[in-house]
Amino acid sequence: MQLLHRPKSGGGSQVLASDIEIADSFLAQARGLMFRRSLAEDSALVFQFDSTAKRDVHMLFVPFAIDALWLVDNEVVAKKRLKPWIGLGRETAETLVELPAGAADDVAVGDRVTLE
Repeated sequence: MQLLHRPKSGGGSQVLASDIEIADSFLAQARGLMFRRSLAEDSALVFQFDSTAKRDVHMLFVPFAIDALWLVDNEVVAKKRLKPWIGLGRETAETLVELPAGAADDVAVGDRVTLE
C-alpha cells in the first residue's frame, strides 16, 4: 500500500509514503501519534472517516513535528505543519493524513492524494 501525490498541475505521481498505518479503531484514532518517539521517514498515519466533518489534530504528547493533510474525495483541502507538543489544526475532511515534517512540502491545496 502506498500514499500517492498527484499535483493538480498535472505531471506524474509521487510516493509520499509506503509504510502506511490506518487508524481504524476509536482507540487508534484517539491515540494517533501520542507517546511515540518519531514517525519514520517513509511512514504515514491515515484516519478514514465515514463522513466529511471538521477534524481536529493536536500535538499533545507528540515530541516531533508533522505535516497534516485534510482530504475530501482525495483532494487536499488543507495542509499544515504542526509543531511538537503545541501544534493544533482543525479543518474539514473525510480523510486525515499525518506525515513526517517535510514529507508534504510539494503538496498543495487542490492536489490529489490517494491510498493505493
